[in-house]
Amino acid sequence: MFSAKKKNTRKTILQLHKILGLATGIVLFIVSITGCLWVFKDEIESFYDDYTYVTPQEKGFIAPSLVKNIAEGIIPDKIIHGVVYGKPNEAIEVVFYQSEPEIFYQSVFLNPYTGDFIKRINNDSGFFGFVLKGHLRLWLPDAIGSRVVSYSILLFLIIMVSGIFLWWPRNNKNWRQRLKFDWNSKTRWKRKNFDLHTVTGFYISSFGLILAFTGCVMAFNWFYFIAYKATGGDKAPQFIMPKNISKNSVDPVQNPLYDELIPFLYKKYTNAKSFELHYPENDSTSVLVEVSNSKGLYYNMDYLFFDQNTLQEIETTSIYGKYKDAKFADKVIRMNYDIHIGAIGGIVGKIIAFLISLICASLPISGILLWYGRTYKRKPRNLSKIKPSYDTL
Repeated sequence: MFSAKKKNTRKTILQLHKILGLATGIVLFIVSITGCLWVFKDEIESFYDDYTYVTPQEKGFIAPSLVKNIAEGIIPDKIIHGVVYGKPNEAIEVVFYQSEPEIFYQSVFLNPYTGDFIKRINNDSGFFGFVLKGHLRLWLPDAIGSRVVSYSILLFLIIMVSGIFLWWPRNNKNWRQRLKFDWNSKTRWKRKNFDLHTVTGFYISSFGLILAFTGCVMAFNWFYFIAYKATGGDKAPQFIMPKNISKNSVDPVQNPLYDELIPFLYKKYTNAKSFELHYPENDSTSVLVEVSNSKGLYYNMDYLFFDQNTLQEIETTSIYGKYKDAKFADKVIRMNYDIHIGAIGGIVGKIIAFLISLICASLPISGILLWYGRTYKRKPRNLSKIKPSYDTL
């Protein structure tokens, strides 16, 4: 009785695995392939990013207020997201971003010593812009594509868990068969395809679950909130921009005190890789500066807030503050993107993320072939025309 019930459960899970796999196969293939390509974006772009470098000079950088005026003259009527100050040999990057009425995402590079224009690029176009659109929304309108991708990744978690259940050997004799490719010259392609789907699927299942989980954290606010609270988080998990502490308003055009921040922060954070200053949106909001402490990583950044009238530092109740003040749950949620692309493990982590994404892309293909082979089996010959023998009676 128990074995029959267990057999029925296995059959139900198999049906669920097949249905969800067929329903999301194409989406998961596209998301996985584009994820492979995105992993090494920074490394690939480094081969042709000469415009981001300048010859160092024996003088200070130009002030953020001047940078703002120059950049707005180059791209008028668009919103500046932030201005990035780097090393003495790096150009200033002014990032323009707005999502309404349509996405506008461009950067202007300036000489940090003279303010001379170097180059303007469209971050939403080109090869990696194409890749990112496919990864996030399948090149469809955002309202449709992002939802399809998000729910497909959520279903992928169920597919992976059900796949592990189906892979699990029914007895000890089958363990070896499930853990290695036991191929020889007589092994048929259907058997090889089955092994490719099951054996490789098992070995990358834990990594695949991590990629899918971190993807869901970015895709769903409710998933993000649950993940944070489940790890013991007790702060506000969203990004909070504090208001000014002072009541007196200083004209930001006539007296932009934030011009004093960059020289001050360079002296205080001597090991920082870059500083991204965000101009105050109005006369009541604080000035935000993101301090990058590691090249290519985001989780250990320091988010500093300053009163725009006095430059007094303001503490935040959000998880996005100084990294040294972050608790375990704060660090885990802040690491999410770096984990998702493998950057948390350096170049080795990125290679692992690349390979896992590539194998994940193969699973829908081998799964569809497996389903097709079982559903549309070759019809046997008409046995009624075969003369029976005593051996078959």
